[in-house]
Amino acid sequence: MSATLDEQDHIFMAQATKLSLERMQANKGGPFGAVIVRDGKVLAEGWNEVTSTNDPTAHAEVVAIRRACAAVDSFSLQGATIYASCEPCPMCLSAIYWARIDRIVFGNTRQQAAEIGFDDEFLYNEVPKPLAERSIPTLHCGSAEADAVFAEWMTKADKIQY
Repeated sequence: MSATLDEQDHIFMAQATKLSLERMQANKGGPFGAVIVRDGKVLAEGWNEVTSTNDPTAHAEVVAIRRACAAVDSFSLQGATIYASCEPCPMCLSAIYWARIDRIVFGNTRQQAAEIGFDDEFLYNEVPKPLAERSIPTLHCGSAEADAVFAEWMTKADKIQY
């Protein structure tokens, strides 16, 4: 996949931006849209649905990933590009990596998002902290039972690798 922008990138980026505007104006959520494309074909669209569905994970990129995976009946979106109206937040970026999307093209930057009240800097700073220093108490509670589940996974003959 190309590391430079082409005409198709501008077309799909405009589609993601238009989607963000339309859904924001319809009070579906924040000003964010995403389009996932593979081989020139739109697999799915998503828009921010956090406030309309009361789901804090319903960011445009995550919604688009869920819809695209359902459309292609696979957890892998390898070979796809995601067009996001804004630079993906840490959660969305993680979801993009987990979905194996090959390329990200975005519009507004995370600094621009922060200027209108969507500041993710706290999360970028929180993740690399040692567990004891995170703002939400994070405690390890290991057990033999939990270890046994992982051990069984390692030997499970019919597992689907991801």
